[in-house]
Amino acid sequence: MNAKSRFRKVLLFSRIDSFVTCGPVRTVRDTDEPGIRQFRVEAIPCYNLVLNLIIIFESKNLADMEKFFVTGHRGLVGSAVVRRLAAEPVETLVATRDEVDLRDGMLVEKFFDDAHPDFVIHVAGTVGGIHANQSRPVDFLYDNSLLHLTVLRAAWLFETKKLLYLGSSCIYPRDCPQPIKEEYLMTGPLERTNDAYAIAKISGLMACQAYRRQYGCNFISGMPTNLYGPNDNFDLQTSHVLPALIRKFHEAKLNGDSSVTVWGTGQPRREFLHVDDLADACLFLLENYDESETINIGTGQDVQISELADIIRTVVYPEAKIKFDSSKPDGTPRKLLDVSKLHSLGWQHQIELHDGIARTYDWFLRSLEQQQVRLQAGVENRT
Repeated sequence: MNAKSRFRKVLLFSRIDSFVTCGPVRTVRDTDEPGIRQFRVEAIPCYNLVLNLIIIFESKNLADMEKFFVTGHRGLVGSAVVRRLAAEPVETLVATRDEVDLRDGMLVEKFFDDAHPDFVIHVAGTVGGIHANQSRPVDFLYDNSLLHLTVLRAAWLFETKKLLYLGSSCIYPRDCPQPIKEEYLMTGPLERTNDAYAIAKISGLMACQAYRRQYGCNFISGMPTNLYGPNDNFDLQTSHVLPALIRKFHEAKLNGDSSVTVWGTGQPRREFLHVDDLADACLFLLENYDESETINIGTGQDVQISELADIIRTVVYPEAKIKFDSSKPDGTPRKLLDVSKLHSLGWQHQIELHDGIARTYDWFLRSLEQQQVRLQAGVENRT
């Protein structure tokens, strides 16, 4: 966050011998005492300050902190947004599906009436692989449509300051020119295998525009590229290529296999964004973007699947050889978002692919030990 951030920094100063330290206050968890939260202060030396300054400046009561409601907080994206908000002096609101079923408009409005969030980052959704999308199109259309209809209406009724709705790059036509610009939306047929899901996500961004036109709501939407990182899905039947390859190389290492087989020729090109970069982009857009048109979120860089496989091999199992099964389909030759609009605002990704894969594999190993990694197939309700 820059110095002009609308999210006010909370700084504490403490005198230690001959210099002063300062650091941002961060919410860690609720304590047992009502209304009290535990804070952590990260000390940063400030050697040139006069020691007899007033101890606290620009401080802020917990009751005055801006409230951020993050939907889908247990999923890949939502959990990353919650982690990112932990670095800001804000109060983060979350609710499990058992607590608030976001498909139930009355329950959602009651939650907003009680909590009155200032900002909403809406990432909840019913998601799944190709088989799930093909076999349950009604569920994907129904759930994902309701999820934005209820949340956007409540945000309008209870005067949320700003809402960010995250869609998916699958909203763009199947045969889009590359790289994909925002204006290519609805210029051609969708990919048939997930068209019901795509239509629901398109209606979400159109709902943001409708609330802007009719009620003047500051609702914006962003379309992320392919994502990866902590809390990803590593099921070999339903996951995307990057987490699937991490698991394949890991299991090959455990089994002592000499090679790993990758589907297709390895020639298609894909773009990948670490989910922690996406979370940072979300906060950036809440500060710096107020337009009705959706905006792409990505790196603006793509790699061949063969390059991706080699990076994962280097990180996970350098001794393995890579074999390509050209009898399996390649899929779309290229899928890259044009992010020039986002770059022009001043945001760039920070986590390069090799580093991001290494971080993700470290998380994968820790989560395996704790039995917290998703290895089984199924449809996930990130609500």
